[in-house]
Amino acid sequence: MAFNFFKKKEANNTPKKKKSGFREWFDAVLFAVVVATLVRTFWFEAYTIPTSSMESSLMVNDFLFVSKIAYGPRVPMTPLAVPLVHNALPFVGGKSYSESVQWKYRRLPGISKINRNDDVVFNYPVDENNAPVDKKENYIKRCVGIPGDVIEVRNNILYVNNAIGYQPKYLQKKYKLTSTFDDKIKEALDKLSIIPEADQEGNTAMFGSGANTVVIVCLTDAKYKEVKKIPGVLLEDSQTFTNKEVEVCFPITSTQRAVDTNYYKWNRDFYGPLTVPKAGSTIAINDSTIAMYKDIITKYEKHTLSQDGASFLIDGKVTSTYTFAMDYYWMMGDNRHNSADSRYWGFVPQDHIVGKASFIFFSYFKNMWNIRWNRLFRGVKALED
Repeated sequence: MAFNFFKKKEANNTPKKKKSGFREWFDAVLFAVVVATLVRTFWFEAYTIPTSSMESSLMVNDFLFVSKIAYGPRVPMTPLAVPLVHNALPFVGGKSYSESVQWKYRRLPGISKINRNDDVVFNYPVDENNAPVDKKENYIKRCVGIPGDVIEVRNNILYVNNAIGYQPKYLQKKYKLTSTFDDKIKEALDKLSIIPEADQEGNTAMFGSGANTVVIVCLTDAKYKEVKKIPGVLLEDSQTFTNKEVEVCFPITSTQRAVDTNYYKWNRDFYGPLTVPKAGSTIAINDSTIAMYKDIITKYEKHTLSQDGASFLIDGKVTSTYTFAMDYYWMMGDNRHNSADSRYWGFVPQDHIVGKASFIFFSYFKNMWNIRWNRLFRGVKALED
């Protein structure tokens, strides 16, 4: 009896067709893009500090890595997108994504929770382009308030739960600098790594002329003392509000950015108190609270909200209370007088959280040749201590 099915088949001596050079190149690029996309989505992402709102903790032109695994990476909510870019196509402009497919918010387990005073990257909540959550612009601020915290600012000092909150080691204030602002003055400021505020075109914003030329600078206490030593320079601290002044800040009552002065007579230096919403907690809905929480109810937690006389209706039902579905966070910049933060646009929902600032891999002052060597390959926390 022949057991031919046990016999080893003869080797196929047909030579394997060799890939073309183009195919090998294409496969290598495709593999690299897939790996880089997975790393960027679920592990870490590079980020550049574009503004001075976090100075002097994080500086303009700091290049850093943002850890996605710190708080748990989000599963993409807008999966149809050009890989390795955020929300706009490079060079040509336009959206880099399609909204034809939208997935609900999910987050994989992380290695830690969001802690008070972490440097957090998040999607800007009030992005006016109505982009999907994960395609809104990325911002970075310090998370000074976690769910349930009571936030207040008194005379530019942050209080959390009625105790003094995070005070940056290199806290800056705005000053009016009056001088001739000639080359000698500019050179002295450059040596101190001080860049005056710019106008919308990116040029130094100047007022007056001659010896009475005024520019706005943000200074730490140490730099304030150094600038005072520059001959021909006058510094004035005229940027602090009093507790009698009202500024256009969160919450606002309309698209015209009107402030409800019946209940909120606040400014950036005298702000609050307010409580950061926590998932499962319940608040009263009335004339004094609706401006504070309307975006949470309608924009972030997707309910309908209307008013009938003195009554408020959520999803068509009259109610006097609301229970939060998500946790929220309060974000502020370390440069307290030059930061568009939660004092101006409110709470950050948990589904807008991107990751935690981890370490700086490159940094420069005015151009690529002015490298800040002392900041390279340094952990963010190490630079703040």
